[in-house]
Amino acid sequence: MPLISSYKEEKMDVFECIRNRYSYRGRYKNTPVPRQDLEKILKAGLAAPSACNKQTTSLIGLDDPALLASFTDLVKKNGFEGEKPPAGVCVLTRGILSYRDKPFYVQDYSAAIENMLLAITGLGYASCWIEGQVTENTETQEKFSRLLRLADDYIVVAFLPIGIPEIEAKHPTYKLFSERAWFN
Repeated sequence: MPLISSYKEEKMDVFECIRNRYSYRGRYKNTPVPRQDLEKILKAGLAAPSACNKQTTSLIGLDDPALLASFTDLVKKNGFEGEKPPAGVCVLTRGILSYRDKPFYVQDYSAAIENMLLAITGLGYASCWIEGQVTENTETQEKFSRLLRLADDYIVVAFLPIGIPEIEAKHPTYKLFSERAWFN
């Protein structure tokens, strides 16, 4: 049974989903994201690969309007230009060592984020990987941690706003395949 089903009646092909994903930083429609869709997005993130299966990534689905407003305000104070979404995901990590006592938690949460961004697109929503405004400095991360009442071993590393875009955003243009990929 597939982990993700389309928000629309028809299902989106995985390659179509990859091509349609883009970073959205605009206003969202005032349409709630159903909890079941938010759960599908979280499950997609948790299904991502993890170095040595240490599962260093944890996620918090946000759909409480007051908490989302506080979280978005804090992100905006740090330079994010987007608007308050109807839902979001807060991405957390723990600095657990993996293979040969090296940390791979950045790779772990990056894979989880990409899975969620594709799930968000597949369900008919838009998002943006917000990391710099969250990890800017220790003080900023501590503010996010206090807001979410996190245990000390969790580090907030990213925020994904989720919603239906108010306007169709312009998709980025990409360099030619031959400029960025080769065989043998």
